Amino acid sequence: MMMKVIKLVILLAITMALTISLTMKSFEYGTQDESPGVDQALFEEENAVPAKRVSRFLAEEKERNPRAADHCHKDNEICGILEGKNSTCCNNKCMDLENDNKNCGACKKKCKYAEICCNGECINPSYDKRHCGECNNKCGPGCYCIYGMCDYA
Repeated sequence: MMMKVIKLVILLAITMALTISLTMKSFEYGTQDESPGVDQALFEEENAVPAKRVSRFLAEEKERNPRAADHCHKDNEICGILEGKNSTCCNNKCMDLENDNKNCGACKKKCKYAEICCNGECINPSYDKRHCGECNNKCGPGCYCIYGMCDYA
């Protein structure tokens, strides 16, 4: 009795596998050698499901984002080629250590509030005689830098 039940379960499993495979085969398009009949072509056209869905945004070819990181992977030579001779790889991005307020003179060295990065050094342009108001704006001899202007008065 038990042997008959096992044979019946196996026969049922084989029948279901064949049914599923034949059903799935009817949804596939014909091969190059055979073309589908008119009825089958209409059925497939109405119920066609693409094998792989591709977003229309992925299908478009876009320009590179100018704000995207360069991903230098600690390779300063790439930064020199892409950005210029003063560029260095900091935190996997090419940075100019001479003029970047968040990487001034060294990676991750931030300038304080109201300071700017001039030649890799954090300075206060409101009171620095060598960089009065902006980088490399020197005040004349005997003049003072006050509020970013030489000889404010």
